[in-house]
Amino acid sequence: MVINGRIVLITGATSGIGAETAKLLAARGAIPILTGRNEKKLREMAATFSGRFGCYKLDVTDNDEVLSVMDQVLKDFGSIDVLLNNAGYGVFELFAEAKVDRFEDMMDTNYMGIVRCSKAVLPIMKKQGKGHIINVASMAGKLSTAKSSGYAATKHAVLGLTNAMRTELSSIGITVSAVNPGPIDTPFLTIADPAGTYAAKVRGYMLKPQQVAEAIIRVIETKRAEVDMPFSASLGIRLYGLFPRMADRIAGRWLNRK
Repeated sequence: MVINGRIVLITGATSGIGAETAKLLAARGAIPILTGRNEKKLREMAATFSGRFGCYKLDVTDNDEVLSVMDQVLKDFGSIDVLLNNAGYGVFELFAEAKVDRFEDMMDTNYMGIVRCSKAVLPIMKKQGKGHIINVASMAGKLSTAKSSGYAATKHAVLGLTNAMRTELSSIGITVSAVNPGPIDTPFLTIADPAGTYAAKVRGYMLKPQQVAEAIIRVIETKRAEVDMPFSASLGIRLYGLFPRMADRIAGRWLNRK
């Protein structure tokens, strides 16, 4: 896909990989549509942009607001070529100590947020006869570790949804992709790991948000179905899938760094 002139709606665009992707898209001539639920951060983010772009307050847990924003973007810009489902958060807690409400809230944001936004944009893309939906999942969606039961469950759900959507929507010209990063140096970790323990342990191989943003750009350009990153983690997860019990014995302590 040629990026220049494409209208790309990004959820969770106020920081981290959403913000970095928006900047790269603008630099390449695309029209980023910034969305997020924090209006103050949205205004601050918008102030850094020039040229043509959109900015809308959007809470992905509010279905009425999702439908309203998608409709308004269509009115203002005429189409939505790419939807980047990026909004989400995580909290690292032991299963026995985590409250049920936390599981529900993470699933409502990380998984149902993608369901709401994708269903809202589907009629637009179907009418256009083309479109691309990119879901930011996680390597945690392929390998669960201690203290990530709630978060990993949401990302497993996202990958299951993505795979089903891909097979269903290809016949009407809509591409569906997943991007699965490992740990990223973003504000995500200030919520997931307030003490900074996990971040300190994985600092040596933590991804930069720019790396993930560049991978997302390549997915838009090539329409690749799925990207796992970094490659070393992807390889490790494949081996884990083949020999899970052996991997637990050998690498269990290394994996469970939270």
